[in-house]
Amino acid sequence: FGAANVYADEEVFTWTCSESKQFKTTGSLEKVRLTWESKSYDLVKQNSLPGSLRYKNTDTGHDLVVLGNKAMLFNIKTGNRLADFCQTAEMKSGKLPHLFAGAEPFVPN
Repeated sequence: FGAANVYADEEVFTWTCSESKQFKTTGSLEKVRLTWESKSYDLVKQNSLPGSLRYKNTDTGHDLVVLGNKAMLFNIKTGNRLADFCQTAEMKSGKLPHLFAGAEPFVPN
């Protein structure tokens, strides 16, 4: 059962993307566990532009960029965009991504 490493008190968020792609995340503002194509990867928060969050696993190349209205998943080792225009159910209803809780607020220009 692939979620054996997820703690029982951590909420799992499902992100639905364009082209019928999907991934799941658990974790906090500082560290996220990404489940992509039945494998899990630990991503650590990186410095990013104001109004965005970025999480990377430098070993595997997975790079998750989260904006106020969507997220994108890249593999920076292969140079591929794995998933685009990804949103949680909360985001589809106009709310900010759960990862923004406790982060600096996004203020559009």
